[in-house]
Amino acid sequence: MAIVSLSQLKIGDKLTEPVLTKRGSLLFDKGTVILQRELDILQAFLIPAVTIDGKREPVEAEAGKTEEAELRGSQPSPLTVEYDKMLALFRKVMFTLRSGGPLPLLEIRKRLEALLQHSEHYSVLKFAPHPFNMRDYLLHNSIMTALTAYQMAKWMELPSKDWIPVALGGLLHDIGNAKVDENILEKKGALTHTEREEVRSHTVAGYQMLKNVPGLNEGVKLATIQHHEREDGSGYPLALKRDKIHPYAKIIAIADTYHAMTCPRFYKQTLSPYAALDALQAESFGKLDPVLVKLFVQKTASFTNGTIVRLSNGQVGSIVFIDPNVPTRPWVNTNGTILNLTSERELYIQEILQIV
Repeated sequence: MAIVSLSQLKIGDKLTEPVLTKRGSLLFDKGTVILQRELDILQAFLIPAVTIDGKREPVEAEAGKTEEAELRGSQPSPLTVEYDKMLALFRKVMFTLRSGGPLPLLEIRKRLEALLQHSEHYSVLKFAPHPFNMRDYLLHNSIMTALTAYQMAKWMELPSKDWIPVALGGLLHDIGNAKVDENILEKKGALTHTEREEVRSHTVAGYQMLKNVPGLNEGVKLATIQHHEREDGSGYPLALKRDKIHPYAKIIAIADTYHAMTCPRFYKQTLSPYAALDALQAESFGKLDPVLVKLFVQKTASFTNGTIVRLSNGQVGSIVFIDPNVPTRPWVNTNGTILNLTSERELYIQEILQIV
């Protein structure tokens, strides 16, 4: 058994240990025989070394480079550093609000602006806080909704003066949950009618916190009370329809719904990002603004051919064709077999492994 770098790996070598991606997903299982396809995929995923059956002379210089590269790769990105600072602040804010303290809006805004300075490195599909504690679901959902809402405002080509207010609305949209019993928020079973109504009250509670804050954008205030309103009037708390819902609230509703599907929660199974985009499109019929949903899905899933993905059946392949009308269901080449996900409805993209 030997640990070898990719430059030492040869066709015909057999893995004696499984190979994992940087996100911890299985790339190749123990016992896999290395062929050209496996070499190409290992190179695409920037795997530094693997364990094989047999002996090889170590290459010291190369091993040193590998160790150095791994060390660099372990350093958190500036986006992650600022995200963690925002998380720590928002955790403290929610505790303060639950204790009846004031909302430190200026401090929140400054920390949000620092986070958004690195938003060009944020990918809706790829970014994942680590580690993720389910008790912090509401905090993570709020921060990621802020990042996604900011991205949507830019995609919509809204005036730049709206970008930060939209993000702030996303960050504060669930602030009213500070007034909801934590035991209800973390309950694993079905809610009673009374409990459901208390959860729904977070919209009004959030608005009450913000409505008298001087100088605060009106859209930010309305986003707290309107982000659960729906286009057909089936939402709450006011059953507003289409034109009565503020644009900020429409944006935040989409971002919030997406992250609610993909973030781990006590009482709900998470969806893969692509499965969530499919579900979001279904929600656009009468519920969410269909024009904004279409834009969000197209921009979020706009990858180039060659992107390597893992399918729901465990197969790994590369995207070879994307229909702009159904960007969540591209054609995928898996070991020479082309799968058209538009017709193979039982399959979906489970994970994006490498963006080219």
